This record gives sequence, structure tokens and C-alpha cells, in this order.
Amino acid sequence: MRTCNLGIAIALLLALAWPCRADDRPAAVLRLADVLDQARERNPALAAARARAEGARYAPEQASAYDDPTLSWEAWNAPESFRVDQADNNIFRLSQKLPFPGKRTLAGRIAEREAEIAGAEASASDLEVRAAVKRAYYGLWQAHQKLRIYSRDEDLVARLAKVAEQRYAVGQVSQPDVLRSQVELTRLVNRVATETLAIDGARAELNALLSRSASEPLGVPEDPFVPRLAENDEELVARALRSRPELAAQGAAVERERSRVEMARLDHLPDFEVSVSRFVNYHSRDGFGAMAAISLPLAHKSKYDAEVAEARARIAAAEAERRGIGDRIAREVRLAFLRARTALLQRDLLSTTHVPQAEQAFGASEIGYQTGKIDFLSLIDSLRAVESVHLEHVEAQAEFERAFADLERAIGQTLERGEVP
Repeated sequence: MRTCNLGIAIALLLALAWPCRADDRPAAVLRLADVLDQARERNPALAAARARAEGARYAPEQASAYDDPTLSWEAWNAPESFRVDQADNNIFRLSQKLPFPGKRTLAGRIAEREAEIAGAEASASDLEVRAAVKRAYYGLWQAHQKLRIYSRDEDLVARLAKVAEQRYAVGQVSQPDVLRSQVELTRLVNRVATETLAIDGARAELNALLSRSASEPLGVPEDPFVPRLAENDEELVARALRSRPELAAQGAAVERERSRVEMARLDHLPDFEVSVSRFVNYHSRDGFGAMAAISLPLAHKSKYDAEVAEARARIAAAEAERRGIGDRIAREVRLAFLRARTALLQRDLLSTTHVPQAEQAFGASEIGYQTGKIDFLSLIDSLRAVESVHLEHVEAQAEFERAFADLERAIGQTLERGEVP
């Protein structure tokens, strides 16, 4: 009898002394909207993508500008004393290279497409960060919910253990009932401990996305609303093909390669250079000069023919990649939709059928144990059945939220969920 009392006391002491029980201390509510706002402001990957897009905006003006003019000076036939003022000729020249008309315009157009690609990549990074934050947020929510379930069951088993001890004291049950209660209580104390560590891990993952210290405190995530999926996957695929930034980026890449084909064709045409000079002469009259030069690309025509062929091949590759991206997007949407639909069906089935049935069965088992109709092992089996369905319910809800986040990422925009409280 003393051994049983001592075991129960130790288990209860561990349960009460554990620092991170779900109900031991109130925690601030962590709103998903606030977390997403912090991620937009602080996530380093998103900040880098935005900075790259901002920098690319300045490239077209640079690419379309002419080369800098050149100012040069030459001294001809200077005396051995290097008196340049006594040289036969001092020539001051200003020259400018002039590419064939249209080349710089095309270069600017190519840079514009590059800027569009960078902007689309920044949008894709934003979608990726949002999805990652939502997955981490609901991972943290799931960890808190599991801790609540185990903590609740721990309190319940502690109460049942006292009942078993009282019944054993009056000879209504055997000693194994008391021992089983200790074993079950110890199991739940361990579960509470491990789920507390799981919360720390989920918190660290979310803090990393927010560029915060892993140990920095976070509140408890809000409970999600009951969701509904109102659209079929074909409608969602069509929306994704219209809105995904990756497709927009690849479309800009195709246009960029087409501009490069035009540029390669123009490279067959010559570039020019002009200059004006001022001659300052020592023993003769000063004067002016002018010069015009032209490149001769026909001397190496095969090189520019190869450039055109390469640019055309790049167009074919870019168009094939665009088709591949479209196929991948359609697959991602359908898979995420099926995941969300499956999780939603599981959640609804558990909440409307399995959870009420399991709780009703446990209530009957508890009454049966108190009246001596069933043993403690049957009571524990009934309790574990309730615990299992509650854990499955939480898992289905969290999996739906993660799948829904992936579905929004796959579509490229926020979805109206048709939520009800």
C-alpha cells in the first residue's frame, strides 16, 4: 500500500513540477495575420529577392545608353626635352562609338525583360515565405493542441488513480489496478515533457522564418475556423495558370530570348565611330580634323550566323520550359487540393462521429469501473481511444491548414475559404 501511494505521489509531483504545462500559465494569442506581417518585414530571403528586383529596375537605362565618349590627346614629333609645347603637332580628339540603330533599344528591351523576371521571382519568394510561415504556424498550433490533450488526460488519469487507490483500500479492486494507473500516469507525464520540447522545436522553426532568435517567445496560435472547399481542382488550375509568377517570369524569359534573336541579326550590321580633332601645331597653322570608322562584321559572318542559331535554340528551350512549368503548376494544384480535401473529410468524420462516440464510450467505461462492472485496464483502453481520436482530429485539422497553404502557394494567390466559426 505504501509503495502504491509513493508511486502515485511521485507521478503527481512530476506532473505539477513540469514547467511548461498547457494550462499552468496563460499565453498571449498569436495571430496568423500578425505573423505574416512580420515575415514580410523581416524574412531575409524575401528582402533579398525584393532588393534584386529593385536593382534590376535600373538595368534598362544602363543597357540602352551609348558608351561614354572618349577625350584623348596626342603629341607628335616632340623634342627630346619633351617640350610638348614645341611638338610639331598636339592633337586633342573627342570620339564617340555609335552602334547600328536599334541595337541599344534592343539591349534595353532585354534588360526590361530581366527586370520583369526579377520582379516575378520576388513575388514567388513572397508566396513561398507565406506558405512556409503558415505551415510552421499550424505546426506550432498542432504541438500546443497535443500538449493540451496529453495534459488533460494526465489530470484525468491522476483522478482515476485516486479512485483506484480508494477502491483498493476497501478491497474492491486488486493491486494491479493501482499499478496500472501509475504506469499510465507516468506515460502521460512523459508525453507532456516530449510535447513541450516539440513546442520549442516548432517555435524555433517559426522564429527562423521571422529572423528572430530561436528561443524568443511566441504566443499560442489561434484555433482555425472550420473551412470549406468550394471550388473544384480544374477551376483552381485555371486560376493558377493565370496568376503564378513563375509562369510570368518564364513568359518574360521567352520574350527576352526573342529580343536576343533580333539582336543577333542586327550584329550582322556594322557599328560606327566618329571623332573631331583640334590640331595645335608649333611651326604651322593650327586646324581641325574629323574621322569616321565602320566595323566590318561580314569578315566573320559565320560567327554572327552561329549567334543567331544559338538565340533561336534558346527560344525553343525557354518555350519548352514554360510548358513544363505549366504542367508542374497543374500537378502541384491538384495534389495540394487532394491533400486538403482528404484532410477535410477526415476532420469532419472525426468531429461528427469518432470523437463523440469515443467520449461517450469512455463515459460509460468510467461509470462501469466505478460500479465494478469493468476493470481498470478496460477503462484505460477506453481513455486511450479518446486520446487517439482527439490526436487524429488535431492532425487532420493541421494537415488541412498545411495543405491549404500549399494550395494557395500552388495557385499563386490567397483563396476565399468560406469559413464559418
